[in-house]
Amino acid sequence: MNKPLRRISLFCGLLVLALLIRTNWLQYVQAEELSTRKENRRVQIAQYGTERGNIIVQGGQPITGSAVTAGSDYKYKRTYVDGPLWAPVTGYASQAFGSTQLESLEDGILTGNDDRLFFDRTIGMFTGEKKRGGNVVTTLNPAAQKAAFDQLGTKKGAVAAIDPRTGAILALVSTPSYDPSTFAGNSKADEKAWVELKDSEDKKLVNRALRETYPPGSTFKVVTAAAALENGVVSDINAPTDTPEPYILPGTKTPMVNHAAGCEKASLNDALKVSCNSVFANLGDKVGRDKMVETAQKFGFNNDKIDTPVRAFASVYDKTMGRDGNAQSSIGQFNTAATPLQMAMVTAAIANDGKLMKPYMVDQLTAPGLDTIEKHEPSEMSKPLSAANAQKVQQMMVNVVEKGTGTKAQINGVKVGGKTGTAQHGEKNAKRPYAWFISYAELPDGSSPVAVAVVIEDSAADREDISGGGLAAPVAKAVMEAVLKNKG
Repeated sequence: MNKPLRRISLFCGLLVLALLIRTNWLQYVQAEELSTRKENRRVQIAQYGTERGNIIVQGGQPITGSAVTAGSDYKYKRTYVDGPLWAPVTGYASQAFGSTQLESLEDGILTGNDDRLFFDRTIGMFTGEKKRGGNVVTTLNPAAQKAAFDQLGTKKGAVAAIDPRTGAILALVSTPSYDPSTFAGNSKADEKAWVELKDSEDKKLVNRALRETYPPGSTFKVVTAAAALENGVVSDINAPTDTPEPYILPGTKTPMVNHAAGCEKASLNDALKVSCNSVFANLGDKVGRDKMVETAQKFGFNNDKIDTPVRAFASVYDKTMGRDGNAQSSIGQFNTAATPLQMAMVTAAIANDGKLMKPYMVDQLTAPGLDTIEKHEPSEMSKPLSAANAQKVQQMMVNVVEKGTGTKAQINGVKVGGKTGTAQHGEKNAKRPYAWFISYAELPDGSSPVAVAVVIEDSAADREDISGGGLAAPVAKAVMEAVLKNKG
């Protein structure tokens, strides 16, 4: 071969080698990046080319579906049963605007693309059966969810309910809500619905139960009570404390205001019953900031990785504040902030004799043929307080409902423990306070099948009508009754 031909052959060989390298690079190294790029429309066409699997609640009830899309290269679009009721659980799956929450986190199962469904896809190739998505089976109790939603009505607020024994989330409600069906497609009508929703002042897209934090107010006093008992500041819940009246915040000349009589030297039990600010501020100071932080964190505060599997915002107990800030935080004010889920976790741990189970709302993932792919196993998250001290806090919370500020949560023939809260906020506490209520119901065998946290923003209410006992307790009662009825 002469020299010019050798050069041409070598050059062509290099071109072929470069082509092979580039092809393999695209197919194996960049394949995932290219296939998941939002500009790759073929991925979205494939995603909506088959019927999506369903999200299912207790009792086997699907709360989602699929419908054929007219005039689009996306064959199917998502549909929802009682969309506003379940939106805080499902999130949304939209052809035009993407997906959130369970629809996003479990997309591989729902579309049928998850590697764990490979066998089903392979069998379908031989049988001619169309590809289908798997199902996400949740822990949600339909009766409890509806009770919470109906009771909140037009109010702004949220409810989180947990089974203390397992950590299973039984209800997760946020109002005002939205209907994911209205923008599930990619038409102009869908776009209009999305724009109106996105720009809404009511923040309907925000899941208040998981993704909004509020000052927890007096509901946080159960955490302070737990810290006082665990750290030996109090041993006898019926013994007088050394709380003066007025109680001056440490390092200041500012008196702690009480909204109830009889708080001077009140016992822990009586102080929780009538919600004495001074007693709990005093106890929080005696426990000290670092030990208060330690107890709060055992309950889940300052944890930004609480996945249900939808990630909840971190609830906050300040690690760097001074003594006066810690005293105020011990009554759920100052910088303290909590999600409704967090306060349901606090209640669940107390109801479960001091053991906090990790919260979750996906019970299992199933193949299209309903074979179980993955089953959740309940797990302990922490132990914020001993069983003996948890039972002391239970005793105090029962006293709140039977004789104190939480009487509207009473259920005939059922032992109920609870705590009210009215949380001040805004500059100089000028804004209308939030109404809180946390509670649990106890079965005759001593176990508790439900713990609830309710928060109501309710900007439409008069200030004097806003109280945890008046607004939030009836909501919690309805949720507890729904769970108990479902048990029986």
